[in-house]
Amino acid sequence: MSKFLKRMFLFLGMLCFSIHGNAYHIVGGEIFYECLGVDPDNPDAKLYRFILKIYRDCAGNGQDFDSLPGTAIGTVTIYQGDNVVPFIYSLHLDAPSITWLEADAGNPCLIVPPNICVQEGIYEFEQSLPNSNDSYHITYQRCCRNSSISNIYSPDETGATYTVELTPEAQAECNSSPVFANFPPILICVDEELNFDHSATDEEGDQLVYEFCSPLKGGGLYGNVTSPNGIYPDPDAPPPYDGVDFIVPTYSALTPLAGNPVVSIDPFTGVLSGIAETQGQFVVGICVKEYRNGVLLSTVQRDFQFNVTYCEPTVIAQLEGDEENGVYIYESCEDATFTFENSSFQSQFIDEYSWHFDVNGEDWIFSDSEPTVTFPEPGTYEGIMVLNPATQCSDTAHVSVRVAAPIYSDFEFYYDTCVAGAVSYTNLASSGNGSIIDYQWDFDDGSFTDESDPVYEFEDPGLYNVSLEVTDEWGCKDTFEQVVNWFPAPPIIVVEPSTFVGCPPASVEFVNLSSPIDNTYDIVWNFGDGNLGNEISPTHIYERPGTFDVGIQITSPIGCFIERRFENWIFIDSLPIAAFDYAPLVRSNFEPEVNFSDQSIRAAFWEWEFDRFGETIEQHPTYVFPDTGMMEVQLVVTHIYGCQDSITQIVDIEPQVTYWLPNAFTPNGDGKNEEYRGGGFFRGIKDFDIQIFNRYGGLVFQSADPSEAWNGQKNNTGRMSPNGVYLVRVQFTGPRGEAQEYKGFATLMR
Repeated sequence: MSKFLKRMFLFLGMLCFSIHGNAYHIVGGEIFYECLGVDPDNPDAKLYRFILKIYRDCAGNGQDFDSLPGTAIGTVTIYQGDNVVPFIYSLHLDAPSITWLEADAGNPCLIVPPNICVQEGIYEFEQSLPNSNDSYHITYQRCCRNSSISNIYSPDETGATYTVELTPEAQAECNSSPVFANFPPILICVDEELNFDHSATDEEGDQLVYEFCSPLKGGGLYGNVTSPNGIYPDPDAPPPYDGVDFIVPTYSALTPLAGNPVVSIDPFTGVLSGIAETQGQFVVGICVKEYRNGVLLSTVQRDFQFNVTYCEPTVIAQLEGDEENGVYIYESCEDATFTFENSSFQSQFIDEYSWHFDVNGEDWIFSDSEPTVTFPEPGTYEGIMVLNPATQCSDTAHVSVRVAAPIYSDFEFYYDTCVAGAVSYTNLASSGNGSIIDYQWDFDDGSFTDESDPVYEFEDPGLYNVSLEVTDEWGCKDTFEQVVNWFPAPPIIVVEPSTFVGCPPASVEFVNLSSPIDNTYDIVWNFGDGNLGNEISPTHIYERPGTFDVGIQITSPIGCFIERRFENWIFIDSLPIAAFDYAPLVRSNFEPEVNFSDQSIRAAFWEWEFDRFGETIEQHPTYVFPDTGMMEVQLVVTHIYGCQDSITQIVDIEPQVTYWLPNAFTPNGDGKNEEYRGGGFFRGIKDFDIQIFNRYGGLVFQSADPSEAWNGQKNNTGRMSPNGVYLVRVQFTGPRGEAQEYKGFATLMR
């Protein structure tokens, strides 16, 4: 268990022993007797002095000793023989003499926790008892035990009986019982070896035998008591008395403290020994039997509550550092000088520090609390720090100092400077402490490896700070770094596209896929048309037709050079020439069909657009125009490589009109030829005017609507004009603004 945990348990132990219940502070007792001889007042009786010792836990405000002012009157009841009812004597006790007992851990180098307090109250009384062939039982009872007891069931409901038997053999011999020589240990320290002399003395020199025995139930809550009853029985209950109920199987009357080795008592010496492992409060019964010539004369029983807790040593050797299996480990990979930081305690009990280091067979000694020691060379040095050497209260800390030998990280590398490829690394690391157990390479591009001798190829050219960190068996580390100047020329020049065919102006993007290259490389392009470039992936425009060779030269920052020429790589063909004819050249609304004939050069595809009316991809189309006018006809031709040319011509579809005048009409109501109007095709005319005159020059009909007819009436008055010949004149403007005039004669007949 660590020293820190021990201190924590000590604190908890002190807390545990400071919170007893208020009513239950009687923690043990015993009765023994002395035969004073024949009673002067009764030759058939002997006078006895009885001594009752009661032990009280005085920490807190619990129950005080009986018979003190303000307390109950304690009683002792004496029973005779097997027929123990009724009792023969019931004695009221006077106030006890009280002694404060010191807690003793049994080891001067252990600090007894505070709040552990025990008082001894001694009651003495004398009683004359007639010689009898029956035993006398002298009994004192009390309720109850502390509720914090760990090894019995329901301790706060279990009373205690302190009794001694005065046997007929003891009466006949005027025997005095054995008396325990030492007060029982108030405190037993957890995990500390117990060695306590619990022996008794006997003035007659009788044989004494020791054993653990069961403490006895009693008091007002004792199950066999029928009357009287109460916490302070008066009279006390008669024998026989039952033992307390131990929590089995861990505890029993013979193993009340358990432990490892189990706490036991030597039957011949009365020495208690063993190691208690569990903190708590435990009820223990110890009996000493007195034999004379093989005959049992008496048994004295001590019933006591043992306190088992963690005890703090007066001094604890402790250092600041890593601890392995009880040894403080100090290591250094760079410095052989160590300052040992001391955290030992308790400082008030430390009188001397003694440091010893075995340095190559010599004993280096230091007396400082925190010495600074420089060791001569790499190696492992064992040492100790002793607090209060050559005294009983001493403690020792073991130290192991490991001074590492130098460790060196180093490496070399090889690669072909101008040919792109992997770099081979060879580690040259060494350590005087043993093997190198870990290699950590950092290639300065986000890549790492733990190989001993890696082979690695960079993706991009550059200056790389490559580092190697090595670790040896002692955990010592070292790092070495070198610059790898990796600027090789590409092993091959790769450019897309691998060929190009087009028409001027042809924009060609040369994608340079060569690797490794970057902007630090000197790149010269020869595009074959007299122009140069220096970008990694340039775009160049070819303005004229032709077949061109392309060349590229690449020079790395350290002078590595590669070049390549691509012959006949770029072919720029001549542009197509768009041209067409059409026939007939003159078309009208009466003949709107036009035949087109492609006359283009180097054309592979044709796109015709006939003004806003239609389109076609035929090479020699025929088109019928749906309207008249100046029609814009465009031809776009496309080269087989995608180049284009276009031409636009105007085709005139003339809007033509026809007009004629009839020479007679017969408005006689027979439904035939009843009206007079002009005929023909005259869409698009404007400013139309028709006038009809009689032979006297009088106007008989006029209209601006070419579709309106003369019905033979005079100006639509309802009066019919006479038969005869009338003069007709028509004027209008043609579709393209030309003036038109027609004259004729109209004969009216009925």
